[in-house]
Amino acid sequence: MFTDLSIRTRAGLFTQLATLGKAGLPVDKAFGLLRLDSRAQPRVEVARKLLRGGNAAFAGEKSGLFTRLETTLVRAALLAGSPERTYQRLADYYTQRTMQTSAMKSRLVAPLFILIAAVFIQPLPGVFSGAIGIGSYLLHAVGPLVVIGGGVRLAMMLPGWFRHSPMQAPIDNMLPHLPLVGALHVRHNVRDFFESLALMLEAGIPLLDALPSALDTMENSAIRREFARIKAKIEKGATFAQAISGFSYIGQAHVVDFVKTGEESGTLPEMLFRHAAMETSAINETGRQISIWVPRGVYLLIVLWIAYGLITGPGVGPRLPAELR
Repeated sequence: MFTDLSIRTRAGLFTQLATLGKAGLPVDKAFGLLRLDSRAQPRVEVARKLLRGGNAAFAGEKSGLFTRLETTLVRAALLAGSPERTYQRLADYYTQRTMQTSAMKSRLVAPLFILIAAVFIQPLPGVFSGAIGIGSYLLHAVGPLVVIGGGVRLAMMLPGWFRHSPMQAPIDNMLPHLPLVGALHVRHNVRDFFESLALMLEAGIPLLDALPSALDTMENSAIRREFARIKAKIEKGATFAQAISGFSYIGQAHVVDFVKTGEESGTLPEMLFRHAAMETSAINETGRQISIWVPRGVYLLIVLWIAYGLITGPGVGPRLPAELR
């Protein structure tokens, strides 16, 4: 079983493939020049050995270098002629998501350092007053860091534990209805569906064949179940625009108009890309606001925690011995 490569690694992979392809290098030489991180490079070497007749889709799939969606896109692009445009689309797709993640992390660096400083500062009054020794001070300082670090690690691992478990269905049903994060969660899933569908349609994959792979990009099973009804509706004679009308998770209403315009004008991939770009901008703006206010909330909690420790603790001033009180 292959483990997923990071989004940053995938961005680098497809950026290199697009650049090498535009330079006119044969596929075997292009794969030979790929340089990725230590986790991905062994897969590159396996892919080079698996190249058969220049079939990058086969090599990428069997080596674990490409996901199923990426394999489908590259295979369709190869049948249509050249995969360079698909490589570039995937490079842009992953680069954009890498930038979003990096922006959030960079804004949380300062609160993290302040939190660490606060953990070490908070028990200092007890040391100055003689209420605790150095060993106890270190325990008071390191203990909260271990608890916080363990809590963050647990929070990061929980989604993987719940995925494909009996808890997945109730959690996925609940997530879209949570205040604040619910709407953002829905927009992420729906945006990923339409963007991946646009990628496949642009590569020449028929709509009915592209729908199952596009569904696989949606993490939420409840939203995925609703969108799975699209194929049956189209097979019964509905247009794509009619098939998605009235879905509770469809998000922005203009997407139906975009799809209708695209179907009528023969520009469905372009209209879906346009909708996905608008949704990405909206999601990015929401993410930007979150990345601004979350650190502020962390700052406030740290200040309140320090103040509470100073008020309820021994303080830094001299105190009368207990027997003289």
